Amino acid sequence: MVTQLVSRTGLTAYSTVASRLLLLQRSGINPSASRRCIASKNVDPSCKDGKEQQTERRSPSKQSIKSVLVANRGEIAVRIFRACTELGIRSVAVYSEQDRMQMHRQKADESYLIGKGLAPVAAYLNIPELVRIAKENDVDAIHPGYGFLSERTEFAKACEENGIIFIGPTPDVMERMGDKVAARKSAISAGLHVIPGTETPIENADAAVQFVEQHGLPIILKAAYGGGGRGMRVVRDMKNVKENFERAQSEAKAAFGNGAIFIEKYIEKPRHIEVQIMGDNYGDVVHLHERDCSVQRRHQKIIELAPAVYLDKKIRDQMHNSAVTLARHVGYRNAGTVEFLLAPDGKYYFIEVNARLQVEHTVTEEVTGVDLVQTQIKVAEGNTLSELGLKQENIKASGVAIQCRVTAEDPAKSFQPDTGRIEVFRSGEGFGIRLDGASAFAGAVISPYYDSLLVKVIAKSSNLPSAEAKMSRALREFRVRGVKTNIPFLLNVLNHERFLNGSLDTSFIDEHPELFQLETGQNRASKLVHYLANVMVNGPMTPFGNKTLLPASITPTVPAYDPSAQPPNGWRNVLQKEGPRGLAKKIRAHKPLLITDTTLRDAHQSLLATRVRTYDMKKIAPFVSHHMPQLFSMENWGGATFDVAMRFLYECPWERLRNLSAATPNVLTQCLVRGANGVGYTSYPDNAIFKFCEIAHKNGMDIFRVFDALNYMPNLAMGIEAAGASGAVVEGAIAYSGDISDPSKTKYTLPYYMDLADQLVKTGIHILCIKDMAGLLKPAAAKTLISALRDRYPEIPIHIHTHDTAGAGVATLLACSEAGADIVDVAVDSMSGMTSQASMGAVVACLQSSPRDTGIDLQRVHEYSAFWEQTRTLYAPFECAVTMKTGNSDVYDNEIPGGQYTNLQFQAFSLGLGDQFEQVKKAYREANLLLGDIIKVTPTSKTVGDLAQFMVQNKLDTDSVMERAGDLSFPSSVVEYFQGYLGEPPGGFPEPLRSKVVKDLPKVKGRPGESMKPLDFGKMYKDLSEKFGSQIDEETDVMSAAMYPKVAEEYFAFRNEYGPVDCLSTKIFLIGPKVGEEFEVEIERGKTLQIKVLAISDLTAKGEREVFFELNGQFRSVFIPDTKARKTINIHPKAQKGKREQVGSPMLGTILEIPVKEGDVVEKGQPVAVLSAMKMEMVVQAPYAATVKKVHVAAGTKVEADDLLVELSE
Repeated sequence: MVTQLVSRTGLTAYSTVASRLLLLQRSGINPSASRRCIASKNVDPSCKDGKEQQTERRSPSKQSIKSVLVANRGEIAVRIFRACTELGIRSVAVYSEQDRMQMHRQKADESYLIGKGLAPVAAYLNIPELVRIAKENDVDAIHPGYGFLSERTEFAKACEENGIIFIGPTPDVMERMGDKVAARKSAISAGLHVIPGTETPIENADAAVQFVEQHGLPIILKAAYGGGGRGMRVVRDMKNVKENFERAQSEAKAAFGNGAIFIEKYIEKPRHIEVQIMGDNYGDVVHLHERDCSVQRRHQKIIELAPAVYLDKKIRDQMHNSAVTLARHVGYRNAGTVEFLLAPDGKYYFIEVNARLQVEHTVTEEVTGVDLVQTQIKVAEGNTLSELGLKQENIKASGVAIQCRVTAEDPAKSFQPDTGRIEVFRSGEGFGIRLDGASAFAGAVISPYYDSLLVKVIAKSSNLPSAEAKMSRALREFRVRGVKTNIPFLLNVLNHERFLNGSLDTSFIDEHPELFQLETGQNRASKLVHYLANVMVNGPMTPFGNKTLLPASITPTVPAYDPSAQPPNGWRNVLQKEGPRGLAKKIRAHKPLLITDTTLRDAHQSLLATRVRTYDMKKIAPFVSHHMPQLFSMENWGGATFDVAMRFLYECPWERLRNLSAATPNVLTQCLVRGANGVGYTSYPDNAIFKFCEIAHKNGMDIFRVFDALNYMPNLAMGIEAAGASGAVVEGAIAYSGDISDPSKTKYTLPYYMDLADQLVKTGIHILCIKDMAGLLKPAAAKTLISALRDRYPEIPIHIHTHDTAGAGVATLLACSEAGADIVDVAVDSMSGMTSQASMGAVVACLQSSPRDTGIDLQRVHEYSAFWEQTRTLYAPFECAVTMKTGNSDVYDNEIPGGQYTNLQFQAFSLGLGDQFEQVKKAYREANLLLGDIIKVTPTSKTVGDLAQFMVQNKLDTDSVMERAGDLSFPSSVVEYFQGYLGEPPGGFPEPLRSKVVKDLPKVKGRPGESMKPLDFGKMYKDLSEKFGSQIDEETDVMSAAMYPKVAEEYFAFRNEYGPVDCLSTKIFLIGPKVGEEFEVEIERGKTLQIKVLAISDLTAKGEREVFFELNGQFRSVFIPDTKARKTINIHPKAQKGKREQVGSPMLGTILEIPVKEGDVVEKGQPVAVLSAMKMEMVVQAPYAATVKKVHVAAGTKVEADDLLVELSE
């Protein structure tokens, strides 16, 4: 009997019952057991469900496909084009306006613009236009890829109605399987277990609440017409049901064009297993084994494996059978995936069918050897699975394959999508690695409009550990610059014990926060290129003291030494053998005068505003070690260098210490510590000073010269105790002021200094130092003081520090030597004189052939000096000799410390007082007397200097200050001095000035640090790591932040953004390279960058300039905002870092909603903005309870990362 069959699409086909039965038998299907029947006037009695009988049957006709249009973008489009090319099929691409520059349109034989004027996603959802393009260009078939229209029934219908082959399931099957609610019904009728959930999609939050009230929590909200984690939310709290429903609905609509949502009970800790199926047009269905997709975040698969390792064979076989049964039950055609959740108790539940090709199809291809895309096309042509060689018994899974989705997301910020231009892209390749991508190449722009996927990396090997090793190796080879990626996170997952032993479930990521402890790449080359480009576009990033002078075009010549030879033994070797006490005895037994070289610290602080970089010091230090081993020590650290290294030179002071200590293994390292003030300008808790000394000694510091700015003994004693506890040599210092040879000066007398010396010696110091900061110690006074100290303390070494401001430095040091001093501070000739120390060469030459001959070769001093004479020209913008041509004896009146003199000049220029510096010097003397004629050394010298410039700026003299003190707003350093934060000055604070300045502010009694709360270094480390990442060192960086909180944080931010700029040569660092200039940068031993500047572009419409480089032979370009030009361009304001009242956009995107208005009171965590990027919605929350001061954006505003959204007020 012949029966006429009428399909639901209106197409007519003819068959016979006999042919149908024969076909079913050949396909291995028992017709009496099947619930799938051919639609006819009479229902086959073997079918129990008349509705299921409506499944379409296509006739066994074949139609050759000669052209395929891919209704998609990105990597899946490219994947399909490649399959078409291999099959000899013409490929056609479509692209949105936003995708004009994307690679997928270039990989096809033809490409056509679609959706002009439409939103980015809407362009690919435009069914009529897709059909029009296909028909106009003689396209035989359309492949939907995944996402977008891949599961939209109306799209498949439109194709068939227009005579275009749809490469995928039939429309009626897609209608039941693509809709997750309908798929549940089919699964139930096929005998599969499902999770309790809604029978139909729900469209409002009230219905969601009703479901929860009936079934309880937790629940999961799912988009009814799409997957990939879009529109999916887990809800565990009743109060969050409505908000999460609205967010899920909005996200689903944006991603799939339909916001329908259905709800299921949420299964805790399941494995997510999916089975790949393939059906032909004649009822045959096979499975191609399963995949484990349990490694997920935000319900999006991130790593997939095939097959599912360590899955019980019985459960595996049951899942395979369930998948095939369901597919046959609904008459499934083409590729699809049946997904299950495997609960911890071994029960598995059907969750959905993805009626399309999956993102992770690649791992199935790798283990089965079946090209799924080519199979899809051949099935769509009408080929049977048998003809394609796809018989179930022949489909084996061999080995293990892993797929990782490399995305433009920042795992440290909750996988926040990152956007921007890819500056560098280098992939990991090699045996066993497959890459599927399209968006990732140098110059590609990652927009916020589409998925953040860059490339899929697939590793195949014989077993899981081997595949994991290949994947890890490949990911480590990747270099992606310009956007952040999830590669560090992927590596953490791959190397986790639970991943390696296969014990995975969907809660794996949530339960292991350590996965987010990311080891990010150093990215040094890219960061340095950005720094160089920034300097070239916007000028020096280090403020210049004199902008008319530029660094010289010179490469200083390092004098010869043999780097392979071991340096001769020196005083450091003595310390290592004898310890601090033994060292002191050896010093006293040593007759020649010992020399400390201050060139690397106080000399350049005095002459070049402390701006000399480690880069230049490292060059010359080995020469000193090899040819000047007689040096007692090199002062190379501490004092202002600590601050300036971070603030202006953007280098780590601790790294300087380690480098210089290693470069001079035979010469002692020495630093300056301000007693209870450490290396800062204020008081610190005691534990900070103890920890500082401990860490400094551990990093290579041998001698701590401990002083106090007021000679305040309690502060000195604490600093000495801290230095001694570290195990280093302790040099207790007396700050010298006044003139003991002048009988008219009665404050700082010989008895005063002798009494201080008595107290210092009692603390157990190893060396006694006289620290003359301003060069006030005249030869006669020096002889008197040192002779008295030597007579009283014959066993303790005496060390002299002075400055040569008046030009009497050499005479003073020779007088000290004659009086019995053991060690004197000098600077190499070309870095000596004026506000620096006395000349090393002069002292060495004067003592030659005398009992105190230093033993230092004068010729070597000359070579050393020649290097610094050249190097000094690199620092011309900071040169003090521009205004100070010679020494100046007025220092005996103003008493300005040598180390402060240059900085005071720069400050005067910056305040517009450059032409009044003589008045500033006179005011300095008056300010000193107003403050009580105090010891002037950092930080008290800063207090005097601040007050002096304040007086000149406001045209004040001593009398007017005294008269108006109660009304003036003094500099904070002056107020804090009078409050007592620096300790108590000799003779006490001057009254009534103190009371007038302090007013009602609290006064500190005794040693300030004694009453301060200890620092919590653990908390500091945690906070800094959260803010600046894993690069933060638990000891050194934390201590930098303890000494200089704001400066350190600014430096850490700079380091993260621009990398190791200390590797750049000094001229390049300061002013950048010229166009056409080629140079090398050694970023570490054995790793050298070759950089050439090619060009700088004109200004773009965004106020940027593109700077072109050649880096290691490869083209590189970066866009840099021109800060001057941008002032004339309307640019959205940015939220300033560190200002929590300014709430910025976390990413580039479009504002969907602003749920607050100016004047609203918000609680911490309350939403203040909702934005969308890459089809993901993000809620921006208030960081603290506050009032909305100003709203800077509106719904629809397109924003970039850090754009200011909302301002708050307390």
